[in-house]
Amino acid sequence: MLAMIGKRLAVGLVLLWVVATVVFLALHMVPGDPARIILTGTGATPTEEAIQNLREQLGLHLPLWEQYTRFLGQLLTGSLGESLRSGTPVTELVGQRLPRTLQLVFATTLVSVLFGVLFGALAGRRGGWIDRVLMVVTSFSVAIPAYVAAVVLVYFVGVQMQWLPSGGYVPFSDDPVGHIQTLIMPTISLSLAFTAVVARMTRTAVLSVGEQDWVRTGRSVGLKESRVFSRHVLRNSLTSVVTVSGLQMGALLGGTVIVERVFSWPGLSDLLINGVTTRDYPVVQGTVLVIAALFVLLNIVVDILYGFIDPRGRD
Repeated sequence: MLAMIGKRLAVGLVLLWVVATVVFLALHMVPGDPARIILTGTGATPTEEAIQNLREQLGLHLPLWEQYTRFLGQLLTGSLGESLRSGTPVTELVGQRLPRTLQLVFATTLVSVLFGVLFGALAGRRGGWIDRVLMVVTSFSVAIPAYVAAVVLVYFVGVQMQWLPSGGYVPFSDDPVGHIQTLIMPTISLSLAFTAVVARMTRTAVLSVGEQDWVRTGRSVGLKESRVFSRHVLRNSLTSVVTVSGLQMGALLGGTVIVERVFSWPGLSDLLINGVTTRDYPVVQGTVLVIAALFVLLNIVVDILYGFIDPRGRD
């Protein structure tokens, strides 16, 4: 198990370096001078001298390779740099917004896994009309983009019926009920496709495991059907569910951007989009790297859980 974790960490570090390099080069290929954008944003018409002075102050006048070297050096010291616009450390900016995005990701994962496993196990065990209805519903759910579901919920639930707030964020410490209310619709929007994928995977795994010889043997020796299903069929079906749930959860880290914008949820989306718009290189690079690092860490956690569920996955 330790050897497996070590290998995953090594691969993860290489992936983070690749991501950092790609993001760095991609940002510097985008047209637009950050110094000019920053000075123009003040409402005045900047002089070329002022633009050049700001470029030197921000280190943008250096050759690309030297900027890249400085960037990697900062990463090795645990620093993500400072915002070109505000001068605030990127770690501080990300630290303020990351918990809100993670809250949305974990709430979506919890809802999706619980209902996905429940519906998938029910369809795989019962079959018949329940199975057919599930296939239709999950196919429909997977086909709906999260941002489309978000817009529909805002219009009907938030604006027309006024059952829930159509957007915004309320800290849990200020108003627990209001915080949960603002969390419901974003979670539903993101969990529709996630739940459908987990349900279909659970159903397939349950049907496959249920045909194994050792399951038939358990039934033949007189074990109760409920015991056979819960202890032998469902448990051995969870390996694939854990894997697909981990991948879907990782995708949510980057997939919440548009949904957060629709519901005005102050997570990483505003930070990332504003950073791209204003060419704030450190903010964009730091945000993307944090998301990538979480994705790598999540995959390692999934591998560890897989190893506990199925000993064959420990190698």
